[in-house]
Parts: sequence; C-alpha cells; structure tokens
Amino acid sequence: MTETEINQSVALLLIRVITGILFFFQAYDKIFKLGIKNVIWTFRDSLSGTFLKDGLLSSAVYISSYLELIGGAMLIIGFCRDQVLYILGFDMLIVALVFSMVKPMWDMQFYFPRLVLIITLLLCPPAWDRFTIMSFFNKP
Repeated sequence: MTETEINQSVALLLIRVITGILFFFQAYDKIFKLGIKNVIWTFRDSLSGTFLKDGLLSSAVYISSYLELIGGAMLIIGFCRDQVLYILGFDMLIVALVFSMVKPMWDMQFYFPRLVLIITLLLCPPAWDRFTIMSFFNKP
C-alpha cells in the first residue's frame, strides 16, 4: 500500500468514525438522557396544526432516534457503510422537513455538519475504506 493510499484510508476512517460518533451520541442523548417522550413534547406544540399528528410524530422520533443510534454504531465499526449512509441520509431529509415545519429559518449548526459528512463519505470510493469490520472479515 502506498503512502497516498494509507492517507486516503486513514482520512476516510476519521471521517466515518467522527460521523458515527456524532449520530450515536446525539441519539444516545435523546434516548437515554433526555428521554424520547421529552423530545416528542418539545415538538408537539410547535407542530400542532400541521399534518404531523401525535402518532406520526411519536413514530418519527422513535424511528429516527434508533436509526441514528444503530447507524452511528455501525459507522464507527465500518459495517455496511453505504447502506447506513443511505438510511442516515434519508433520516436527515425527514429531520429537515420537520424542522422546516417548526421554523422555516431554523438553526443548522448541528444539522449541516452531519449532512456534509454523509455526502463526503458517499463521494469517497469504498475501496479507500480499508479499516472496517467488513474488511477484517473479508481478508483472503
């Protein structure tokens, strides 16, 4: 492996693990510290009068939180990277829709970096991602 290939692999490892950590701990906070019910209550009043009824809001928060927790963990170890990125990207679309319904000009300080990291990972060739649990088990 050349020095350039090593640098590409290490760079991708850092981006992937940092992205995974951001998603994992955001979800961990929502699920285990704040509590999903409190997250739902935070949005309930802001979304009254929209098509998001209580059942749909509750389902969206539960599903989003667990997708982010599991997806973050999977990114950290490098398991099914592209599939996880597709799922987290779809999750980001839903989050953007909901936040835009709450407040059209919402603060993107936490959203935008995650979006950029997902896009960056999707644009990097999977061949560069050598330090994964998948590559460990696929050794010849």
